[in-house]
Amino acid sequence: MPQPVNESVGRTEAVRSDTLQVSKMMDLERLLERTSRTFALAIPLLPEPSRREVTLAYLLFRIADTFEDAAHWPPERRIEALAELENLLGSLSPGEASRRAAAWTASGASPHPGYAELVACTPAVLAEFSRLRGAAIDSIRTHVVASARGMARFVALTEGNRLTLSSIAELKDYCYIVAGLVGEMLTDLFLIGQPALEGAAPFLRGRAAAFGEALQLVNILKDADADRAEGRRYLPEGVSRSDVFALARRDLTIAGEYVSALQRAGAPRGFVEFTALPSELAWASLDRVEAAGPGSKVSRPEVLRITWRVRHALDRDECPVTTSAETR
Repeated sequence: MPQPVNESVGRTEAVRSDTLQVSKMMDLERLLERTSRTFALAIPLLPEPSRREVTLAYLLFRIADTFEDAAHWPPERRIEALAELENLLGSLSPGEASRRAAAWTASGASPHPGYAELVACTPAVLAEFSRLRGAAIDSIRTHVVASARGMARFVALTEGNRLTLSSIAELKDYCYIVAGLVGEMLTDLFLIGQPALEGAAPFLRGRAAAFGEALQLVNILKDADADRAEGRRYLPEGVSRSDVFALARRDLTIAGEYVSALQRAGAPRGFVEFTALPSELAWASLDRVEAAGPGSKVSRPEVLRITWRVRHALDRDECPVTTSAETR
């Protein structure tokens, strides 16, 4: 029996809309793959709509990071770009986003091809961001803005195009700005529409910043030589590197507690796997850097082994993460 015309048209439009959404998600994931290693592996593990929200959040944080890292720009221009990004997150104006992205691109925001492409795609990223759930938009905007302002504060400390942190306290402050805030935002996103996690919320919130700090400290230790060559000395002079390794281990232990709490609370498997994988990769990276020095990386076969181990533990309903430094 023939379908009514209006019903047929409605179904056709729905298919077109679904196809368009899939196409846009593929574009976002291509940007993710060109700008990330660990998160490009972990974010696809998340269920929707969290997967889309975290993808867009990562890309927005990455745009801010690109401006912070633009050592070829004078500090004033980097601070200006961070403020411009903040304004765009407030206005979500397509026209202004296009103008700003064109200006950033013309100024050579980054020599990294993936980051440069992401900056040029800022209007598209913001357009998709504006379509997220309201609570997700609010949390992402709040945390990206706070991070951008904090980054600008550190860029302002640059002297002679060089940034040097002076103490463990300043290092922790920096890690909170660029990564601890990310941990807090992710916790917000996990809790949206998940009443089963409400009881665990205080525990998770109390550990979210340390989780982010852990991953950032591992990156700082791994990239210390490359950062120094580009004028960034995040490891404070006069502070033993062993103290930084000890801080990273403490924070990674807290990260394990965070993942374990998610699992015990009955979080969707994707939430647990998404947080477990970066935590376990960070442990492996920390071990490698301590043994072989900055610049050393976890091999691809080892990444695959860790990924399999996390997945296999979840299949057996076991804890997938290291919950104590002594167990390693």
